Parts: sequence; structure tokens; C-alpha cells
Amino acid sequence: MNGACTYDANSRFTRRGSLPLSSAAMPLRSPPQAFLQSLFHAAVQRALPLHNTAAFLPPLPKGRTLVLGAGKAGGAMAQAVEALWPADAPLSGLVVTRYGHTPPRPPGLAQRIEVVEAAHPVPDAAGLEAAQRILALTQGLTADDLVLCLVSGGGSALLTLPAEGLSLQGKQRINQQLLESGAHIGEMNCVRKHLSRIKGGRLGAACAPARVVTLTISDVPGDDPSTIASGPTVADATTCEDALDILRRYAIAVPAAVEQALQSGALETPKPGDAAFHGHGLHLIATPQQSLQAAAEAARAAGIAAYILSDEVEGESREVAKVHAAIARAVAKGQGAFQKPCVILSGGETTVTIRPRAPGAAKGRGGRAGEFCMGLAQALQGVDGVWALAADTDGIDGVEDNAGAQVAPDTLARAAALGLKLSDHLDRNDAYGFFSALGDLVVTGPTHTNVNDFRAVLVV
Repeated sequence: MNGACTYDANSRFTRRGSLPLSSAAMPLRSPPQAFLQSLFHAAVQRALPLHNTAAFLPPLPKGRTLVLGAGKAGGAMAQAVEALWPADAPLSGLVVTRYGHTPPRPPGLAQRIEVVEAAHPVPDAAGLEAAQRILALTQGLTADDLVLCLVSGGGSALLTLPAEGLSLQGKQRINQQLLESGAHIGEMNCVRKHLSRIKGGRLGAACAPARVVTLTISDVPGDDPSTIASGPTVADATTCEDALDILRRYAIAVPAAVEQALQSGALETPKPGDAAFHGHGLHLIATPQQSLQAAAEAARAAGIAAYILSDEVEGESREVAKVHAAIARAVAKGQGAFQKPCVILSGGETTVTIRPRAPGAAKGRGGRAGEFCMGLAQALQGVDGVWALAADTDGIDGVEDNAGAQVAPDTLARAAALGLKLSDHLDRNDAYGFFSALGDLVVTGPTHTNVNDFRAVLVV
């Protein structure tokens, strides 16, 4: 069982190209890039479902146990439950995860929970069908039954069931515009909840009178369960008016019938105190802070001081990078509160606002982590002794095949030698093109968990 749900960074990390470094001159037992990768590996390991599920499983019910869920970690969470649930106890259900994110099934582990795949971050027909099936499975539940909901980041796009008057195509358009607007995750999920028939607590309410226990892996700043995957089983405190304000703020149009339903409150979500949630349980089985702490412990075990800035960092990726660069420059000069050699860690969820591009210009490729690394390299301007890695803990930065990227003291010099202009890549949000040309992409493949952004800046 462990083999299927264990992320092997040593075999799956790839970094094309190399830096002219002498590890003998470094206060590390390995080159800086390998050291930073080991910290990312420690963070991911801490968040794997099999390592965190057993303590939170509820007692067997009198009736049947139905497992429902959605998220990038959904396949691994389902396998963890299958491995830990008594073999002679009834267990069935359906979980949806992102394409390519179902882990290999370990030999001898019987499949009792169906896992299907769908698109992320823009929903597709497969996600729509999965959401319809999941909602249908709640029919006929009794007070003797248990519904075990497995929720992780990415579930909002994967569990798509548009509100009345909104087509899948309309939901896709709105979702894409939200992604490109620079809206933060709370704003996006507020809109998603009110334009859905399953999110914002609606799935949890549909399970009544069965008891619902939700196991969730947090990928949001503050670990708010109502925000993770748009809180399908959690009562929602946001309102239709909030959703309308967000849509107007980012100039995102919705069909007239949907706008009217929002204005009238017809699309309101179940609220805290609703009797449908009585007796429900919820457990955060893995969080960004826990993973940052695991990375910090790994650094300290290697003899490097570690400082965690926060697991709730938000804002534009390139602007967040400027703050990290300022801290790193101060440390490199022997100033500030941190002393080198050290690694500075942070998590959270930054955003990328897609810049308008000239007619005919190629669309940039990349995600939050790559954008952060471009902003960091630009702000550092080759400061000696500073390396960095930024990656998404699910193994996919945006929609590309990389988890993130790395920055080194000679990043800009090597880019110039190749004729690459960092400012041009920033202008078109093309982190993938920039770091791919340098051989500095971090490629891991799906990790089967998701505790959001991971950033590590090493100063020696």
C-alpha cells in the first residue's frame, strides 16, 4: 500500500541543465538545487493521504458507508480509505480527480470506491457527469448510514454542476475569466458556490438524514473548510450579493436569468445553523502549515536554519516575489532578523493576472510558481548566494507538466547568453517558456496530494 501512495522525489524530480557549482564550497551536503528539492519532497510526503487518514476515520455505522469526494488528492484519499477500512465492512462510492492524478493501485488492494477523472482548472463534461452521479448517490440514505466525504483542492472545478439557467459552456467561460482576473481563491469560490447545484454545502445537505464526516486536505490560506473545493459539505456564510459584487468587480457577465436569480436570492446556499448539517463532522487531515513545518525540520536536520514566513501568503505572484527577494537580499548582506545560512519558507495561494497581449503574439504558458520565480529572479538581479524553488504541491503549476521552477545566482546571466529577455516573458506570463529554455523547470508529475504553493529561498 505504501508504494502506491508514496511520492518518490528522488526518482521523479527532473531538472534539465546544470549550474557551475561546487558543492564543496557550500555549507550543504548536496548542491543547493538538490537540497531545495529535498525540502519540497518533505513537504509533499507530510501531506500524503495514507500518512494522515487513519486517526480521523469514524466508527462503523449501523447501515452502509458511502464515500463521495472530489479533488486532486481524491484518488489517493480513496485508496487510503480502502486500505484502512475493515475488509469485511460494506464500502462503496464515487470520487472524481484530475486527469492523470489517479495513483497506481497497489497489488492486493481491492477497489471498492470508483475513481473517475475530469478536467481542471476549467471544468468539462466528465466533471459534470461525475457531479450528477455523486448527487444521485445521496438518494435513499437513512439515519443509520455514514457518508464519508473526501475533499481536496481542485474539487471545485472537478465537481461541476451548474445552477439552473447556466450551461456547462457558460460555467467554463466564467471559470476561465475568474482564473485570468487575478481574483483570489475566496472570491472565485464564492462565485462558484452560488452558481452550482452541489457546492456551497449543497452536497452535505443532500445527504440528510445520514451522518456526514468530511476529511479534507487544505489548499487555501487560513484552512477555511468552506473555501476548500468550494465547501460541498460545509455551510456557506457568503451570499448571492457577495457573488454579484465579485462578478461586477471583475467585469464577468452571466446570463440574465442567472443574474436575476442571484439578485432575488434564489441561488442562495445553505447557511450555518441549518438543521441539515446537524451531527456532521469535519477533519483537516493535512494542511500547508504542517508541510512547511516538515520542510523546516528537514532543513534543520541538514544543519540549515529554517524560517517560516507564513502559510497564508496571497497577492500577485510577481509582487510576492519582490518581498521574498528583499528579505533574501537583507539576509545575504548580514542584515535583518534571519542569519545565513538559512532557508526561508512560505506557502499560501498567490494569483496571476493575465496581461493583454499584442495581436498575433503567442500566449504565455505557466502558473503561479513559475511567475513567482520570474519575479524573484528579476528582483534579485543575480545576488550571490541565493537559490530558490517554487512549486505547487500537487505537481502541476497551472496547466503545464511542471510543478514549478528554480532560480539561481546565474539565472539572468544564462538567460542573456541564450538571448532570453526576462521582462518579455513576464509581460506575456510565459514562465514555462523561460525556465524550460534554461533547463530550470521542476518536473515531478502528479504528487497525489495538494496543500497549495510551496516556496523555499536558500541564502548561504
